[in-house]
Amino acid sequence: MATSTGRCIAGTCVLALWGMAAQAQILIGQTVGVTGAVAATVKESSTGAMLYIDAVNAKGGVGGEKIEIITLDDKFDPKLTATNARQLIEERQVVALFMTRGTPHTEGILPLLEQHGVPLIGPSTGAMVLHTPVKRRVFNVRAPYQREAERAMAHLTAQGMTRIAVVHVDDSFGADGLEGAQKGLTAAKLQAVAVAKFDRSKPDFSAIVPLLLKAETQAILFIGSGTAVVDGIKAVKAAKIGAQILTLSNNASGGFVKLLGDLARGVIVSQVMPQTISYAMVKEATQLAKARDIADLSPAMLEGFASAKVLVEALRRTNGKPTREHLQSALEGMHKFDLGGLDISYSLSDHTGLDFSDLSIISAAGKFRR
Repeated sequence: MATSTGRCIAGTCVLALWGMAAQAQILIGQTVGVTGAVAATVKESSTGAMLYIDAVNAKGGVGGEKIEIITLDDKFDPKLTATNARQLIEERQVVALFMTRGTPHTEGILPLLEQHGVPLIGPSTGAMVLHTPVKRRVFNVRAPYQREAERAMAHLTAQGMTRIAVVHVDDSFGADGLEGAQKGLTAAKLQAVAVAKFDRSKPDFSAIVPLLLKAETQAILFIGSGTAVVDGIKAVKAAKIGAQILTLSNNASGGFVKLLGDLARGVIVSQVMPQTISYAMVKEATQLAKARDIADLSPAMLEGFASAKVLVEALRRTNGKPTREHLQSALEGMHKFDLGGLDISYSLSDHTGLDFSDLSIISAAGKFRR
């Protein structure tokens, strides 16, 4: 049986079904941080997506055509994201883009998507700017970050916590998450005792930790990506600040837990995908993972899996004509498609996707638990 693997040449990584790649006729592009601050989570979400795509390809693909994901490494640099997207669209002639990561990264390619009529499916960002007003070429799968942040604040205030701080990356992602947190605090008639921001490319928490100490904070919501949030949590723990730590679903990966090491226990991470086997999608993904000797199915893998299901279903609905235009129409006509216990719908006026949001806590064993 052919298996999925990856190869990188001159910064280009191609995820393909070996033994079938030469037959692949449906090209899908992805620009994402294969290396850099979000590499651990990217690896897991890509693995989850390929679990489903490999299974589809093994059964003949879509309409007898195999799907090939061409992934270019943008190193989590928005400028490189734009360069890669242009190469994929204009030179590689991909039908669609898939699972970009990063809010400013995705925002930066919106004009390019519109110029060439290319749909983007399942961006791994929950920025509200990609939801409202509707972006014609963007088809979200996961819930918005603001929903996650609001839920996190509701949880903390329900626990009786009133001294809550927000530490966020200084970009559009951070501002978006902060807005959601402030909405949650306002609903509880509270204000953050401290709000601090850090640079995305060179995060430094040396001036932030004293602010958190002075504020006597009971809980801290970190809004940022990968290694930056890990560094922030380490700085807080080193200062003996005993606050409850929370972060958003963009860090819901086994790689994030591994980077935190012994400090992971007790950290709350919001989720945009269900984790229980009672959901048919989770059961399906778990079975495919076990067949590939993947013991732990992380939330990041499930997000990739769900996005791949949307991609494949849209391709099937083009009725053998997987062009950019037909794929756009197929997506806009997708109504109450069952991912496996979760329905997803799009229309001309709504590209929001799922509304699922939950909270999990990292156990002593490094697992996400409700």
